[in-house]
Amino acid sequence: MATNRVVLIVIDALRFDTACSHMGYLQHLVEHEKAARYKVRSEVPSLSRPLYETILTGTPPVVHGVNSNRTVRLSTQQSLFHLAKDSGRTTAAAAYHWVSELYNSAPFNEIQDRIQLDTELPIENGFFYFEDHYPDSHLFAEASWLMEKKQPDFLYIHPMNVDDDGHKFTADSKEYRNRVLAVDALLSTFIPLCKESGYDIIITADHGMTADGNHGGNTAEDRHVPLFIVSEKITAGISDELVSQLMIAPLVCQLLGIEPSKAMMPLKMEECLRA
Repeated sequence: MATNRVVLIVIDALRFDTACSHMGYLQHLVEHEKAARYKVRSEVPSLSRPLYETILTGTPPVVHGVNSNRTVRLSTQQSLFHLAKDSGRTTAAAAYHWVSELYNSAPFNEIQDRIQLDTELPIENGFFYFEDHYPDSHLFAEASWLMEKKQPDFLYIHPMNVDDDGHKFTADSKEYRNRVLAVDALLSTFIPLCKESGYDIIITADHGMTADGNHGGNTAEDRHVPLFIVSEKITAGISDELVSQLMIAPLVCQLLGIEPSKAMMPLKMEECLRA
């Protein structure tokens, strides 16, 4: 079922090498030509809030100005949520509260802003958590509810437990690797639901995680993250191309069938798009 509906899943702090070695379900899709896999090089600083903004607006920190996790304000850019709404599409998110602060309301009010159902906002239907250990399983359950009840054209999902365990135990730990296995298991039940509902699915990460239990720098461990695409519109298989993180937003626009913002770079992955 081919449509112009997209689910974008950003798994916080998922390293490329750990994704390749431990996400067995996603690799199964790749091997059976049901998904494509790329390596993405994130922008720097390889920190969460700047890279949420980069992924969702297609602009680097030097343009969008969110240079650290301490920058608490609404985005000054046209995000995928804004572009989708301007094109008459519906939006939803199950995500960390920093995403709400970027696109709906800042600062985040834990009492009032946990659930946001307001068609006047860029993220029309939102469930936002504010504790890093909030279970990924609960988040995907909320995303499933949004997908079934609200049927958004663009659904953004952002689980945090991989990042949380990476900071607690480092990327070179059984806890980090086991958490990646756990997310892969959740995806093995969630992705078929998305496909049944006619969604194209993109899975990526904001940044990686180092053996020191941190991120923010310029190493491959900090910056190299996966990009899995499950779509009949995309040529399946493994690509050796190193993709800029700035390509994710225009790729989403391409799959949604909407115009990218003027600030976005032209999509340079067109050879992966099926005729």
